[in-house]
Amino acid sequence: MLAVISFLALSPAPPKQATLGWDKLNHASAFAGLCTVGLLAWPRRRVALWIGLLAYGGAIEILQSQVPGRSGEWADLLADSAGLALGLLLAFALQRAARVLWRPQRAPATREMG
Repeated sequence: MLAVISFLALSPAPPKQATLGWDKLNHASAFAGLCTVGLLAWPRRRVALWIGLLAYGGAIEILQSQVPGRSGEWADLLADSAGLALGLLLAFALQRAARVLWRPQRAPATREMG
């Protein structure tokens, strides 16, 4: 995912098919996906993952300012942060659903007739 997002973010002319129609939505959805997958893979590394992905978003904005036809924007980094928050919520919801769906079933209690 990092490779694809890096390519799309740093390409002078990303493919038109790879957009959701609004740049900020592209940023938010990309970072929501990264955060969700990251938290499902490393659930105990929430803070480190969030800091690392926010730094990655900042690095993208700095590098984009050097790419012809692209620009780095604070609003994009804010959209990345919103995506991280959405990814956090989605990962928690998926983890909770998994615990409920795959909870070991208890054998029904039997009563002895006396």
